[in-house]
Amino acid sequence: MLDKIEEVGSNKATFYELLGGEVNGTANIRALVETFYDIMDSEAKVKGIRAMHAADLTSAREKLFMFLTGWTGGPQLYIERYGHPMLRKRHLPFAIGESERDQWMYCMISAMHKLELDEKLMTNLATQLYGVADFMRNQ
Repeated sequence: MLDKIEEVGSNKATFYELLGGEVNGTANIRALVETFYDIMDSEAKVKGIRAMHAADLTSAREKLFMFLTGWTGGPQLYIERYGHPMLRKRHLPFAIGESERDQWMYCMISAMHKLELDEKLMTNLATQLYGVADFMRNQ
C-alpha cells in the first residue's frame, strides 16, 4: 500500500521494515494497535470516537492490526481475509469530521509516544496516517 519511504541515512524502507520487519514488525504493530485502543477506551477527550465503536473492541483491534500490517508494507492480512479495505465506504455510516479525525490521531500519536517509537519514524508515520484519517471525513 505504501511506496518506499526514506529513512535517515537515505536508505529506503517501508514502515513495516522500520517497525521491525519480519522479526518484530508484526509484534510492534500489534502493540501499537493495542495501545491505540487502550487509549481510546480510557480517555474522556476521545469519547466521541469511542462511541462509534462496539462496547467490545476485540474485532476493531484485530481489523486495525490486520489493515495496518499490510498498509505499512507487511503481509496483506486484511486483504487476504476481507478483500480490499474500501476504507471510505466502510466509514460512511459514521459522521466523521475534523473533531473525530483529530481524536483518532490523538489516540495514534499518543500510542506511538507511549511505545517510544523513534521520533523520525513517528513523525513520518503520523504524517501518512493523518492523510488517511483526513480522507475518512464525510462531514
